[in-house]
Amino acid sequence: MGDLGKETAVEPLGDGRFRATLSSDWEIWGPMGGYIASVALRAAGAAGSHPFPAAFSCHYLGVAAFTDVDISVETRKQGRNATSQRVEITQGGRPVLDAMVWSTAEVEGLEHDESVPPDVPGPDDLAEFGGPGGIPQADVPPFWMNLRARPVEVEPEWPPDSPRPAVWRQWVRFDPTPDLDDPWVDAARMVVLADLPSWPAAHRPHAWRRPPFIAPTLDLNVAFHRPASGADWLLVDGTAPVSTRGLFGWTARVWSAGGALHASGGGQCLYRKV
Repeated sequence: MGDLGKETAVEPLGDGRFRATLSSDWEIWGPMGGYIASVALRAAGAAGSHPFPAAFSCHYLGVAAFTDVDISVETRKQGRNATSQRVEITQGGRPVLDAMVWSTAEVEGLEHDESVPPDVPGPDDLAEFGGPGGIPQADVPPFWMNLRARPVEVEPEWPPDSPRPAVWRQWVRFDPTPDLDDPWVDAARMVVLADLPSWPAAHRPHAWRRPPFIAPTLDLNVAFHRPASGADWLLVDGTAPVSTRGLFGWTARVWSAGGALHASGGGQCLYRKV
């Protein structure tokens, strides 16, 4: 099992350069995209002066190997209340990921919250199913060993015998729980979870036919609304309502058991025939 805080840590090399070592504990189809993205986020936090991550967006440019990566962080705009940074991850001179990150100071503003959490049972009312992530133990990629999961809907027989809605909802908890007192580690958790439901949601309408496709992620965008440092269990609420022209888009929201929305995001995936 991988510790997200330790395995997204970056080593400063000076002049906005960092090094990180990618852990195979986070493998799905190569390194899980949200894991790579969270390494970029941690580098931005280490290089910046503002304490709170506000927004993250990235393009995935290549599949990395589980070894060292080189990271470059460039400040694009430094303000009193907000900083914009560009982050580039390369490996052996080959591009892996480009990202943009906004961070902010503690600022005042108008307050409202009209978010409505999905009407689902809480984590204490659900059971863990199968292997980690609700996947039968024999089929578990290493990534899922880092999570404990309690699916909102359980189907013991998979694939099913007919289409299912393009919705994926599970309560998840990182195991071990990282140091959530660090707002950048807490935000790294949100990045991983915002990336998580893309393929699981989009695959559900088609799984019954066992289609010969995978779908690498092109981009990921995450808005951080409020810290979730006091919550171990988080609800990943993912949908992929449109799949067409060789692409599908997904949205993700991350909630805590009290009904607070902590992060939202999404992106696009490009199908690849197996």
